[in-house]
Amino acid sequence: MAAEDFAAGVDAIADAVLAVPGVTGLHGSVAVLLPGRRVPGLRLGDTDCEVHVTVAWGTDIPAAADAIRAAVAPLAEDRAVSVVVEDIAAADDADPAANKGD
Repeated sequence: MAAEDFAAGVDAIADAVLAVPGVTGLHGSVAVLLPGRRVPGLRLGDTDCEVHVTVAWGTDIPAAADAIRAAVAPLAEDRAVSVVVEDIAAADDADPAANKGD
């Protein structure tokens, strides 16, 4: 049951990140490994949560990072939330749901 709860928490964090305006996807070689799949762009440690994203061209990056931190903090169970913008994409480049890593 704990593994299912962990997976649900990871999915909730990914969904919250992808709902932030300007975020086009989770990105990078960091990933949470779940049974049968990986969720790229997230790393959950004991005391921290790293979020690696791609944002659309023209996105206010500091504002997007603040919005990501605000969206993830309630889901991160007292972990500090760090945001890394790894790439910038054309505004019409991708559907965020397509970049979740399922």
